[in-house]
Amino acid sequence: MTSEMIKDLLFPPRCPVCDEPTGGCGRYICRECFKKLRFIKEPYCLKCGKALTDESEYCRDCTNRVHFYNRGVSVFEYGSISDSLFRFKNKGRAEYAGFYARAMVERHKDFIRAVDPDALIPVPIHRSKLLKRGYDQSLLLCKEISNLTKIPVNDQLILRSKKTVPLKELGLKERQINLKGAFKIGTDDVKLKTIMIVDDIYTTGSTIDEISRTILADFPCEIYFITLTVGRGI
Repeated sequence: MTSEMIKDLLFPPRCPVCDEPTGGCGRYICRECFKKLRFIKEPYCLKCGKALTDESEYCRDCTNRVHFYNRGVSVFEYGSISDSLFRFKNKGRAEYAGFYARAMVERHKDFIRAVDPDALIPVPIHRSKLLKRGYDQSLLLCKEISNLTKIPVNDQLILRSKKTVPLKELGLKERQINLKGAFKIGTDDVKLKTIMIVDDIYTTGSTIDEISRTILADFPCEIYFITLTVGRGI
């Protein structure tokens, strides 16, 4: 019996949908629960990855705004996985990261291969939130994706420099003001030409934009992102 099998027996992974033990070694989600999830399907915005209702190339937000990143994609519609995401971030369900990462890699393996990033970059959280939660959910996703793709994780490139108000409570302009100066470069020894930011949710893109703006101010590179889910925006 392998160490992974023993771990599953002692601490059976919980399904990210129903939160019950999955009942199978190496299984990350119940078969029936998997059917309840809604994937982002084409057509979707060629910039931010949001689902489109027509044959346009870009969503209204990306048509009217300039983003600092090159392009990004997401996996699930927010509504179908919102409860799961809440437990992942607020109820200690760190084990969900295994299923999330597999879904991200399997759904967008061609995108990841085409981008061929030099490093995966987690969206950093403030130290106070890290102490409260016990883990950085974006870093967990990065590590799981790295295990599957062998792309290295760099969690020192960008650091959180100030505590911010939860973005869900703010409008677009308020988000941008709230995030201004929230990040800083953590290392001067940077030789990355292409990076991929990893996060749990994309809504307006304010966080990805501020991180991208901060990075580009110090050194030129191509910046892409992948998130687990995408919201409707504001």
